[in-house]
Amino acid sequence: MKKLVTEFIGTFFLVFTIGGAVASGNVLSPSAIGAVLMVMIFAGGHISGAHYNPAVSLAVTIRGKMEWREMFRYWIAQLAGGIVGALVSHAVTRNEAAIQMAPEMNVMTSLPVIAELLGTFALAYVVLNVATAKGNAGNSFYGLAIGFTVMSMAVAVGGISGGAFNPAVGIGRGLADLTVGSAENLSHVWIYIVGPLLGGAIAGWTFRYLNPDDL
Repeated sequence: MKKLVTEFIGTFFLVFTIGGAVASGNVLSPSAIGAVLMVMIFAGGHISGAHYNPAVSLAVTIRGKMEWREMFRYWIAQLAGGIVGALVSHAVTRNEAAIQMAPEMNVMTSLPVIAELLGTFALAYVVLNVATAKGNAGNSFYGLAIGFTVMSMAVAVGGISGGAFNPAVGIGRGLADLTVGSAENLSHVWIYIVGPLLGGAIAGWTFRYLNPDDL
């Protein structure tokens, strides 16, 4: 239960910060999002592994560090944290932008999916190598590496897909939007499920291929 509470808290503050940062319109939003993920990883990594992302949990499971049953429990905690985080961000900011999650409208549908896949692959690949690999056991930089990955991907492709790289972010903000009443962007939620889960799965299998002696 402590692991699930930790996953809820970390995902809550990640999605809450995303909503507030987006609503603020500040150019430093990607930095704030990467930073809060970093500190929440340092805060909860010793308890749950600090996934805060169903796609990361999938990658860790495929990599062989988590049982499938436990992964689904993590998913429930992460999705709950994402939904509550999105709702609270809207309540605090009173801004619809806090829960709006949509790709760039002037691009082909496949491009946001590819952007989410690549961004999540980078995130999960880094997580697996800095936080689960034997060669990096006991390191003190894993949170920083993961936070900077999210920040970098948000800057690189956030303008294309919206930069979720996390089903809990896409689903949480989409359902919060539905709860508030507009639901304008609910039709885009599938992008933030398919792209990230594919990216996480590919990262898991890539790690297994590159590290056959670390399984």
